[in-house]
Amino acid sequence: MSAESMQHAVQKVLDSGNDKVMLTDRGTMFGYQDMIVDFRGIPTMREFATTVLDVTHSLQQPNQSSGVTGGRPDMIETIARAGIVNNVDGLFIETHFDPANAKSDGANMLHLDHLEGLLSNLVEIRKVVNGL
Repeated sequence: MSAESMQHAVQKVLDSGNDKVMLTDRGTMFGYQDMIVDFRGIPTMREFATTVLDVTHSLQQPNQSSGVTGGRPDMIETIARAGIVNNVDGLFIETHFDPANAKSDGANMLHLDHLEGLLSNLVEIRKVVNGL
């Protein structure tokens, strides 16, 4: 669904009496067995509701020839930084103490030992973006 089309989903939730709406960009399948984030959609979706970027899901590589979903955890910081500089309202990052043995999505998870450093770096970038 395009970022512009999300306004209709948001309106349905608002029409039901719920004003607590959040949208999530999880990437889009764009051939070559990769999920791709189109950062042009972030400001558009933010016009309609709080917008969260699902960093790790957007790095999945579905439909691998092995039958197991692959991933690009080496790109987590890159995608998260891009989300921050594009003013995303929040980040969703799957993490695990042993991604190789996680029951689901381990191929695109951040090792738990790296989370604190990543978040510290992202907070500093957010401060710069916000002029603090």
